[in-house]
Amino acid sequence: MKTYSLTFLLLLGSISIFSQQLATSADEIQKGLLQKTKLEKSSLVKNVPFENIGPSVMSGRVVDVDVNPENTAEFYVGYASGGLWYTTNNGTTFEPVLDNAETINVGDIAVDWKKGIIWVGTGENNSSRSSYAGIGILKSTDKGKTWKNVGLIDSHHIGRIILNPSNSDEVIIGVTGHLYSNNEERGIYKTTDGGITWKKTLFINNETGIIDVAYTPEDFNTMYAAAWDKDRKAWNFEGNGSGSGIYKSIDAGNTWNKISLEGSGFPTGNGVGRIGLAVFDSNTLYAVHDSQFRRDGSKKTEKSSGLTKDDFKAMSVETFLSLEDKKLNRYLKTNGFQEKYRAENVKQMVRSGSVKPIDLAKYLENANAALFDTPVIGAEVYRSNDGGKTWKKTHKEYLDDIFYSYGYYFAQIQVNPTNKDHIYISGVPILKSKDGGKTYKSISAANVHADHHSLWINPKNPNHLINGNDGGVNITYDDGENWIKANQPSVGQFYAINVDNEKPYNVYGGLQDNGVWVGSVNAKENVSWHQSGHYPWESIMGGDGMQVQIDNRNSNVVYTGFQFGNYFRLNRATDEQTYIQPKHELGESPYRFNWQTPILLSPHNQDILYLGGNKLMRSMNQGDEWSAISGDLTNGGKKGNVAYGTLTSVSESVFQFGLIYTGSDDGLVYVTKNAGGNWNKISNSFPADLWVSRVVASMHKKERVYVSLNGYRSDNFNAYVYMSDDYGQSWKNIGKELPISAINVITEDPKNENILYIGSDNGAYVSLDKGKTWQVFSKGIPNVAVHDIVVQSEANDLLLGTHGRSIYKTNIEPLQNLNSEVLDSGLHLYTMNSIKASPRWGSSWSKWLEAYEPSTTVKYYAKTSGTVTVKITTESEKTLQEFSSSSDRGLNYVEYDLTISEKGRKALLKEFPDEDISKKKNGKYYIPVGKYEITISNGKQIEKVPFEVK
Repeated sequence: MKTYSLTFLLLLGSISIFSQQLATSADEIQKGLLQKTKLEKSSLVKNVPFENIGPSVMSGRVVDVDVNPENTAEFYVGYASGGLWYTTNNGTTFEPVLDNAETINVGDIAVDWKKGIIWVGTGENNSSRSSYAGIGILKSTDKGKTWKNVGLIDSHHIGRIILNPSNSDEVIIGVTGHLYSNNEERGIYKTTDGGITWKKTLFINNETGIIDVAYTPEDFNTMYAAAWDKDRKAWNFEGNGSGSGIYKSIDAGNTWNKISLEGSGFPTGNGVGRIGLAVFDSNTLYAVHDSQFRRDGSKKTEKSSGLTKDDFKAMSVETFLSLEDKKLNRYLKTNGFQEKYRAENVKQMVRSGSVKPIDLAKYLENANAALFDTPVIGAEVYRSNDGGKTWKKTHKEYLDDIFYSYGYYFAQIQVNPTNKDHIYISGVPILKSKDGGKTYKSISAANVHADHHSLWINPKNPNHLINGNDGGVNITYDDGENWIKANQPSVGQFYAINVDNEKPYNVYGGLQDNGVWVGSVNAKENVSWHQSGHYPWESIMGGDGMQVQIDNRNSNVVYTGFQFGNYFRLNRATDEQTYIQPKHELGESPYRFNWQTPILLSPHNQDILYLGGNKLMRSMNQGDEWSAISGDLTNGGKKGNVAYGTLTSVSESVFQFGLIYTGSDDGLVYVTKNAGGNWNKISNSFPADLWVSRVVASMHKKERVYVSLNGYRSDNFNAYVYMSDDYGQSWKNIGKELPISAINVITEDPKNENILYIGSDNGAYVSLDKGKTWQVFSKGIPNVAVHDIVVQSEANDLLLGTHGRSIYKTNIEPLQNLNSEVLDSGLHLYTMNSIKASPRWGSSWSKWLEAYEPSTTVKYYAKTSGTVTVKITTESEKTLQEFSSSSDRGLNYVEYDLTISEKGRKALLKEFPDEDISKKKNGKYYIPVGKYEITISNGKQIEKVPFEVK
């Protein structure tokens, strides 16, 4: 644990000390959850229905799988930010079982299959950029119908849950703890009364948590725990420390002793990283280790015949000028130097002294490159044959290309329950060894995504494996030679979404580790595509999918890319792909690009593209050429292995070309009114050390601008949202009434300036009065992180891009019309869309199939809750159908199934005796083509609107 004296801290500067954001307390988080629950009950928009439109085939990150040992077709899958899903048919279909809980962020799961009890450790155990915190331990005794929080609320992230197979009231929890801050609630916790009370049985320090726990089969008293000392900041991640190590208990987790000691054979010291454990029996256990110790520099690798970056770091001017032009050009072209930097030009620059040879190395160095260039040992596997007293590495060579530089994301190991020499390790690929870890073979076959986090081995048939990875669930019955993909749930983790103006319009989005996809808003999310072989969504970019901009003159021209500013201009009509990342000048410091680099097509000219590094770049010709139109719009970055001091949001006013706002990851907001001629900082009054998640120039008022700030990267989950009506000279806090949850996005309604939409780490909200009060959306949406929001203006559709449950859609026309007149009325009935009649109504093409039953939605606003009567009548007020419906205060939606009653049929035939109204296959009468009225009444007030069947 790192400790500093007060004197040393004061030397750092009083401003930085007092501006540092503190982690939100567990009590505040609980108050926020209660506040949201209260809001859900009173919300005017709680009945606004959201539909999940997918996509699903690419899935999302799995953290754990738990399988019924007596029926392996029945299992649960925990998704990092997508909830818990249950299948009884071997993954053919899944049902969500955590959606009524206060969070769907999952770290680990454990199931007592005999009693039907489920334990969920909330808060993901992988310390990723989007590993959302949890709220402790949730328990269900009715297979997920209801959930109870049984404690450890301040844990944030749970590493492992293990149940005593003989007594599921005895539970051991490995708590990883806060991701971005220190806390005391980490270590090993134990309960013997089913979670009523907990005892902390192992605590190392407030930076070190437990990432894995495993017990000895047939002996629950003997168990092992992997401690992980880490320190994550927005600009740096140290995934190792002297607190990391392996502990052992011989009394069912009541007491612990460290066994990875000096002389044991297992690494010790500051370079020990994340550890995963697998126990075969009382003697044999394995550990996979993400070693952050440096590689032995004496083992020289064979030198490449070409030039490398390191060659230039100590090269003299004389040596550089004597390089063969062909050799130098090969280095320049291979490493993506701009065309103007070729041997002859660069040598002239060196001769003149404007650049130095070392600049040819610095040109390529940024935070991400530095991370990959770090020569750490990486993945290694150890085995003990004496219950952990001594350890020996199982292999002689380095295990390259498994963890790459992201070992903190992996470190899972499993051993075949029937053969102690058969093991599996998970990283970017998944590998198996049949000789105790001496040699390995990849089982990342076709149909299997990369980045693996969970593996279940069938104890009765070890060739049967179920694997969870960043692309969902895969199942094999031949030990990894062939795999089935089980990706029915919509659990995509979107960073950003967008729409075009086609009819029907298309939806675009970039996903965590699953690239960029596009699909029609009308695409049906079901398995019928298997017959055609064409999934209705299409992948258009790999990597971690990022922001998308679509040329509004030609929707085939799309700008998108992957992490750290690697963007492309795509022409989908010709399959052309042009790399457009801006390049700095030789001799300058490299641009810093955020993981999710912001891009923006100018609303004034679709040839003009903006891209944010640490400076704002502008291209006047679709990304072919770039110029920086600002200086550094951040605080200058910080030393670390994560890109920081970068722009995160860019917005240009629709009222004026060159009226541009930028936001950065270190809390700065700037404005220029003259296309970058000069910039003014407008964020001095904001809380410091926060991430600007969104800056939005209003489309309703030129002087208006909105900003949302996000404290997720310091475990500060308060809601920060601000509005200015004077270009950011003064600000109004419009987020103080929101429940605690970090804010990712704010969006204006394009048609009603009073309406604002908010996406948080725990759901979506709307304000009908410019942020004075907030209503929460809840129908059809679980408590999921909403990363992006977009409105398709022509269709009046609101789309939510979630990080865990793909994309949701709802029509917002009733919301847009909730003006003061409607809100003050006792009852208001919205206009009805016309319906097109169909011979399919009440029928099917085979007597063995269910009849098709149509419906249309009647939308109305009620000032008070109660019961309303809905009538469908002819224009001459003959009643054709009548039914009652319960209404809540606010917007209400009731389905009308387009049927008419027997009495209504007779009334209609009296008026139109030639009308053919026959009983359909399902025994119902349907309303014929014609003009009608729909009437709604609450006993005091009657509202009616016309309704037509065409």
